[in-house]
Amino acid sequence: MAILPIAKLGNPILRQVAAKVDPRDIRTKELQRFIDDLFETMLDEPGIGLASPQVSRSIQLVVLGCEGDGEDAFPNTVLINPKIVFYGPQQEENWEGCLSVDGLRGKVTRPAVVRVQALDRQGKSIDIEATGLYAVCIQHEMDHLIGKLFVDRMADMSTLTQLAEFSRYWQKESTPVI
Repeated sequence: MAILPIAKLGNPILRQVAAKVDPRDIRTKELQRFIDDLFETMLDEPGIGLASPQVSRSIQLVVLGCEGDGEDAFPNTVLINPKIVFYGPQQEENWEGCLSVDGLRGKVTRPAVVRVQALDRQGKSIDIEATGLYAVCIQHEMDHLIGKLFVDRMADMSTLTQLAEFSRYWQKESTPVI
C-alpha cells in the first residue's frame, strides 16, 4: 500500500466530472490496490472520506470511514459509480473541511438523510440509507465526482475560517468536521 499525494485547490482535476468505472475492472489487482491506497491515504491525513479525483485519478470511486462508538461513527465504505437516489427533506448545517482545501472550514447545509446506490469493492450492488455525519460525508465525497468542493456549497461565505481560528472560536468538543 502507498500514501498518495493529495490534489489541492487549484488543480484542474478537482473541477472535472469523473469517469465511470468499468465494472469489469473492479476486481482487478490494480483497482483493489488503489482502493487500499485510498484508505491508507485517508487515514494518514487523517480524514473520514476521500474521492479518487483528490489523488489525481478522475474516476467515480470514493472511500469513507469514521471509527468510534458514538453516533458519528460509520463503517469503512467503498462506493463505485455512486448515485444518490433519495434526499431527505430535512436540511442540516455542519462544519466541513477538505483534504484538498488545506486549513479551511466552513458551514454547509445539506440534506440530513440520503439514499445512495453504488457498487462495492467486490462489484456487488449496494443500497445505503445514511443519516448524520455518514450522509454528509457521502454527499461531500460524491461532490468531488462532479467537480464540486465544499466551498461551492457554502451559502454564507462569512463562515469560512482558517483551521486555527476554527479550533479557537468555533469548534466544540462534540462538533464533527468532515
